[in-house]
Amino acid sequence: MTTSAVRFLLNNDVVTIENIDPNLTVLQYLREERFNSGTKEGCSSGDCGACTVVIAELGKDSQTLNYKSINACISFVGSLHGKQLITVEHLKQGAKLHHVQQSMVDNHGSQCGFCTPGFVMSSFALHKHNNKPNREEVLEALAGNLCRCTGYRSIIDAAIASSEHCEADSFAQHYNQTVQQLNDFKGLPSAKLSNTRHCYFAPKSTAELAEKLLSNPQAILVAGATDLALSVTQNLAIIEDLVYLGDVTELQTLENSAEEFIIGSAVPYSDFTPMLHEEYHELGEMIERIGSRQIRNNGTLGGNIGNASPIGDMPPALIALDAHMTLQRGNEERKIAVEDYFVDYKKTVLKASEFIKNIYIPKSKPDQVLKVYKISKRIDDDISAVLAAFNIELKDNIVTNVRIAFGGMAGIPMRAKQCEAALLNKTFDSESVTAAQQALTQDFQPMSDVRASDKYRMKVAQNLIQKCYLELQSKNIETRVVNYA
Repeated sequence: MTTSAVRFLLNNDVVTIENIDPNLTVLQYLREERFNSGTKEGCSSGDCGACTVVIAELGKDSQTLNYKSINACISFVGSLHGKQLITVEHLKQGAKLHHVQQSMVDNHGSQCGFCTPGFVMSSFALHKHNNKPNREEVLEALAGNLCRCTGYRSIIDAAIASSEHCEADSFAQHYNQTVQQLNDFKGLPSAKLSNTRHCYFAPKSTAELAEKLLSNPQAILVAGATDLALSVTQNLAIIEDLVYLGDVTELQTLENSAEEFIIGSAVPYSDFTPMLHEEYHELGEMIERIGSRQIRNNGTLGGNIGNASPIGDMPPALIALDAHMTLQRGNEERKIAVEDYFVDYKKTVLKASEFIKNIYIPKSKPDQVLKVYKISKRIDDDISAVLAAFNIELKDNIVTNVRIAFGGMAGIPMRAKQCEAALLNKTFDSESVTAAQQALTQDFQPMSDVRASDKYRMKVAQNLIQKCYLELQSKNIETRVVNYA
């Protein structure tokens, strides 16, 4: 198997790394190897945004660049292969500040300055996609950046104003050159990193991936690293054999057929969310609460499932929608329901050397409604205490089909089958809802932890059934009024 060293652009400079510890994060590489200290270390967990940098990578047409903000503190250095890395040091042209930086100055958007580079880079990434963002778009782009002293008004004003009367920057001037260089990298063999004890491999096909896993079933798979990297940065774990999925072509598929969506397991949230948002509006809104923009630019659907966390946000919605997924081991594939993947806390049906290839999400049917509710202490960038997903089909206010799934209520995300039975083929009214709430106690015995007590979780889950009922009744009333008019 032919391999290549990790090669990327640091601004406009070609960088090649080979004999380096693959457990090294991009943040550590910048500060300790390159001595670029503009990128700050705040939390080392992807929460504060002080470490925000921007990655430029080729679009599907190989002729355009996609700029995205990421957390350098939880991104492994090997994931830079074939990309351009841009930090706050690279924005200024000579003695002239980039217009995003100048806007921060003009609007007094910095006080102690520690968080400022992260805000600048998030704003820079936003303007590369949207040169006239409104306030809502700015808030969404900056939601993953925290400031303790300046206050957010001046920072938001700076991000909005930075698009006014701005000239083409150096990245626009070097656009075609960057595209050509990244295309040259695209032709390189699969990337490999190693030092005396640890290895990193980035296969480019499922055939290479399958071969690697068959020969080394203990290898750790990584895509966005938004969770795995915490074991390194927070728990000081050392990963001996790391296999990166972000370069595997077949895992980057994104299909929109007449009956279903097919999402490759290594496709980032930011790529597939617009498609799901159009079909299932509330699911799209919930996904926008999964971490920050930086997290969603790296985090993947396959990672959220494969992690097998009982508080993962996507599995309950996927289970409610009766989504399926393909697992592959060697040349063999099998298709299973997402709900059958989870066995016990952090235990799944995944066999040794097997990996998640793609996920199939059915499209909506007539009379079907999907309601998704995430309960957390904060609206943005927080972990769920309870997540509920209700997939209900109503005809003449009779529940003809129903799938209800919860996260945070057990050791795995799972369906509430007794609750479903209390609603199925019943009139959707307060009486059946009360029965469903009572039946929920037969489905779950929640645990208490730092996020919520068992009693709180059960009460909230029961209240969400009521919430779903009231919202659907309100919608039905509005529909009848419109039709009558």
